[in-house]
Amino acid sequence: MTKFLMKSKKGLIILAVLLIVAVSALSVNIRQVTVSGNSRYTGDEIVELIFQKSIDWNSAYCYVKERLGKEHQQIPFVEDYKMIFHGPFELEIIVHEKSVVGYVSYMSSYMYFDKDGIVVESTNEELPGIPRIDGLSFGQIVLHQPLVVKSQEIFEDILKLTQVLETYGLKADRIQYDSAGEATLFMQDLEIYLGDSSDINGKVAELSDMMPYLAGNSGTLYLNTYDPVNRQTMYTFKKKSQNN
Repeated sequence: MTKFLMKSKKGLIILAVLLIVAVSALSVNIRQVTVSGNSRYTGDEIVELIFQKSIDWNSAYCYVKERLGKEHQQIPFVEDYKMIFHGPFELEIIVHEKSVVGYVSYMSSYMYFDKDGIVVESTNEELPGIPRIDGLSFGQIVLHQPLVVKSQEIFEDILKLTQVLETYGLKADRIQYDSAGEATLFMQDLEIYLGDSSDINGKVAELSDMMPYLAGNSGTLYLNTYDPVNRQTMYTFKKKSQNN
């Protein structure tokens, strides 16, 4: 009987300790969150999207859920994110965004695609900083599937062009491709005819140099005559008539 009472007492002590640990763990919350790798969202927006319930802020709950590999919160334009704990009160979130190079308009929605032409997101609003791509001929569009176009090489051209534009700090509102795969940029009131994808870096470099002189103008600049050998090439700029 005495041995049974001792075992019962020992069990109660262990249970009490476990309860104290559990209560203590549930009372420890994350106090500081740093976010990196994000550009589409602010750090505060990322935090709001991930921590939607009060329990999500609990350090133990969050840590266990992360260690068990529970599915992360789905966030538009975010491939995934990683949580790194720097103690019970401090958390770092590393965001891995989806690679988006452009979008097309389809059935009153905007379909955003990556460098391989795979549709990664569908929204009802146009997002800043991503050009609209016109002139692509496609059929039905399915989310997470590639856009079916005449030539998949067009996506290499789009990626190359958008990367070069970003290098020079230029933003295109939209990019128009004709049936021959030749591109025209639309930047506010300017149209820049680039022609084919050859020497695209040089063409955009020329455009970057001319932008201070083109500011405030409306018309079409023809850069398809760019010649990497002859640096004295003259370019045609046709001002838009005020009557148009």
